[in-house]
Amino acid sequence: MRDQARACGFYRAVLACEPSLDVPGMTEFSVGGTTLGLMPEAGIVRLLGEAIVSPSSSKVPRAEAYLVVDDPEVHHARALAAGARELLPLGPRDWGHDVSYVADLDEHVLAFARPSR
Repeated sequence: MRDQARACGFYRAVLACEPSLDVPGMTEFSVGGTTLGLMPEAGIVRLLGEAIVSPSSSKVPRAEAYLVVDDPEVHHARALAAGARELLPLGPRDWGHDVSYVADLDEHVLAFARPSR
């Protein structure tokens, strides 16, 4: 992510929870028994160096977070209200989930899913 504070605010609004860790260089949210970690671009470049292409060199999505939640439509609406761009509305997918897709403020893909009913 380009701006840690901005990303933290976005995910705080989307996930409707406070970060479990928020220090310079790393923000974490506890989500459904797992941890979503957010590291600024400069931090990941400093950590991995030449092992990766600099995230700032391209605007293509670099990650997808696939979150299985009880209420994907609520998460989707919160993401849009927080500034996300809608990619696909909630709908059945052929792998047995109802899933919606948005792009976050840094164009990372977020999927909100639940088992199809």
